[in-house]
Amino acid sequence: MDGLIKGLVNVAIDAVGGRDDENETRDERSRSSWAQVVSGEQENDDRPHGHNNPPTQWRRQEETQQGQEGWEVSSSRPSRRPQKAEHEEYERNEGDRQDGYNYNQSKWNRKGEEEKENNDGWETVGRKPQRQQHKVQKDNWHGYKRPPSEQEYSDEVQTGTSIEPSEEELSDLSQACNRLWELDLNRLEPGKDYQIDCGDGKKVYQKEDMAEGCLFNWLNEDVFRKPTFSRFCSLLDNYNPNAGCKEVVTSEEKQEQSAFIEETSRTAPIKYLHRYLSRKGIISENVQDFKRMMTKLWFDLYGRGGTSGSSSAFEHVFVGEIKQRGEQEVTGFHNWLQFYLEEAKGRVDYQGYIFPRRRGECPDSETQLLTIQFEWNGILKSVSSTLIGASPEFEIALYTLCFFLGGEDNHVQLGPYSVNIKCYRFGDKIGSVFPVAEC
Repeated sequence: MDGLIKGLVNVAIDAVGGRDDENETRDERSRSSWAQVVSGEQENDDRPHGHNNPPTQWRRQEETQQGQEGWEVSSSRPSRRPQKAEHEEYERNEGDRQDGYNYNQSKWNRKGEEEKENNDGWETVGRKPQRQQHKVQKDNWHGYKRPPSEQEYSDEVQTGTSIEPSEEELSDLSQACNRLWELDLNRLEPGKDYQIDCGDGKKVYQKEDMAEGCLFNWLNEDVFRKPTFSRFCSLLDNYNPNAGCKEVVTSEEKQEQSAFIEETSRTAPIKYLHRYLSRKGIISENVQDFKRMMTKLWFDLYGRGGTSGSSSAFEHVFVGEIKQRGEQEVTGFHNWLQFYLEEAKGRVDYQGYIFPRRRGECPDSETQLLTIQFEWNGILKSVSSTLIGASPEFEIALYTLCFFLGGEDNHVQLGPYSVNIKCYRFGDKIGSVFPVAEC
């Protein structure tokens, strides 16, 4: 009898233990699912991979988004890359280097809708706040491909004594550059035309992301109706960012280049530049000769990354390029409009400003010369300076002037900013040119 009772007790204990084991397994599965949600393991990996794709896949990404005037912002953050404790660097002999780097184009087209997870209102830890959707006015951009006879340009700026360089300016590059700053009638005004949030500062070598959100809070949509701004933006998608990939320039893209040069030549900064260079005997007074020179200087292709015809001054300075020298690296990419558009599409992750060299002088929302760190599709740009709000014609004029009349270092004054315009030559071409804040 005692044995029978003991057997029944053991059976009951085993049954209870089995249920406990089953409950523990169910709880463990529940914890695993929750951990995946918190860590973001369920999301798609949007980082670019080493994939061979035809260069044509890079062209005109926005044309596949017919009927969409704005880009949704991806809220997921790219993977971290090791950061380098170094300032902006340009290798003079990088044109002889073969950088075998290829991209999977589909990874660049962020699909905001696919990245939205239905987690009953829960947000993944580590995500930056998602930006509100905004629109970029680009109604006229496609028309810039049309023949010259069908183009409509803005009126010529009224010429006057302010366009003519003074003797002091002809003998002092800094004064000439400062005059260009004064002539930038299209420069945007902080708080009125746009607003930025600098976040917190960091040293170049620090790995932490010091910016909770994006650099640009908002930008007035009227900015894209400015003729030189819209024509500039229409050029940005003409290039394959792979530094070793040969560019193929279509007749329509050449028309966009000519239209941009024609539009900017009607502005005060470019007119001043022409007068200055002609007074110095660098270019003739013939306007058509000047336009041809500007087109050749900025858009003619040359070799970079070991491949001929793979780069140009415009692409490197304003659009940005990717090269791989041990690890992937962003080079160039010094334009704020390109930054804004790429950030709007979720491709740029702003990570904070770099501390000024002079202690106690930190940037704020009014600052128009900013040194920053960011990732472009998960690839690091450890330090980059940009003139926020400056017009395309001003930057073209400034960099062209320093290329022809300056050296590698050009210490100039731009309004309230002391700047070193770094200029590297690639033979008779512009290899790279960008501003460096001196305080």
